[in-house]
Amino acid sequence: MARRPKLKALPEASAANGYLLDDQIGFLLRVAMQRHTSIFMSQMVGDLTQPQFAAMAKLLEVGPCSQNHLGRLIYLDASTIKGIVDRLQLRGLVATCDDATDKRRRAVTLTDKGRRATEAATSVASKITKKTLAPLTGEEQKAVLKLLRKLT
Repeated sequence: MARRPKLKALPEASAANGYLLDDQIGFLLRVAMQRHTSIFMSQMVGDLTQPQFAAMAKLLEVGPCSQNHLGRLIYLDASTIKGIVDRLQLRGLVATCDDATDKRRRAVTLTDKGRRATEAATSVASKITKKTLAPLTGEEQKAVLKLLRKLT
């Protein structure tokens, strides 16, 4: 059996052209998001995914709204929000109803079951946020949230 050659890291080569992956915003955001996702998935109630939770939390916040508007509110495209709403509807967590502002449209709304699930999930979500931000001081937590809001 042939042995694999050992690859020697050449940090000076990367430094020479000025590019170090470990210093790139996209890389760091992805790694931080992986950490947050791991925390979220290990603690979130009701087998909710992050996008499902976001949709339900936004509905709790703003009340019934069109599916497209809901997608825009949580920065998801039309086909993605449709799949999320369909799955939540199958679970009895959301329903559609007449849109109060436009009778030609349908609105997505939380069911009673969905409202209870969202209220329980938002309580857990606060703990998830605290755990995600735990390595930072209070001032650092405020600063990172302020900077992320500025980037978005």
